[in-house]
Amino acid sequence: MKVIKTNSDHPDFKKLSTLFDEYLVDIDGDEREFFAHYNNVQLDHVLVVYYEERAVGCGAFKKYEEDTAEIKRMFVLPEARGKGIANMILTEIQSWAIEQGFAHFILETSPKLHHAIALYTKMGYQFIPNYGQYIGVENSVCMKK
Repeated sequence: MKVIKTNSDHPDFKKLSTLFDEYLVDIDGDEREFFAHYNNVQLDHVLVVYYEERAVGCGAFKKYEEDTAEIKRMFVLPEARGKGIANMILTEIQSWAIEQGFAHFILETSPKLHHAIALYTKMGYQFIPNYGQYIGVENSVCMKK
């Protein structure tokens, strides 16, 4: 596997992000536009993972508060799952964020993404009340580490 650090302008990140949005259509339903507004932002800290020369996963982070980074756009192609890629992405993102001075991490995900929640829990994240734009959104689960 190969991992590159880039930003949200990278063509492979854009492609994976579009596939992620399509994947979320069935999950977010009518709320898709609400979430797209917060997901389609410029990100300066993006990882793209390549497996056998193909972009198969991505993740990003952005500043939320002075010492807190928000994890964004975690996605692995369905056919590439089960290889530890999501775990590697999250580990690499956290390390990169720590290098940038962040000590805490928050994220939002769908309560329907059971595998994602299991990964975050395994990696030490705990459920918190929904923050920011996710307050009052029933189709959101927020976590912090």
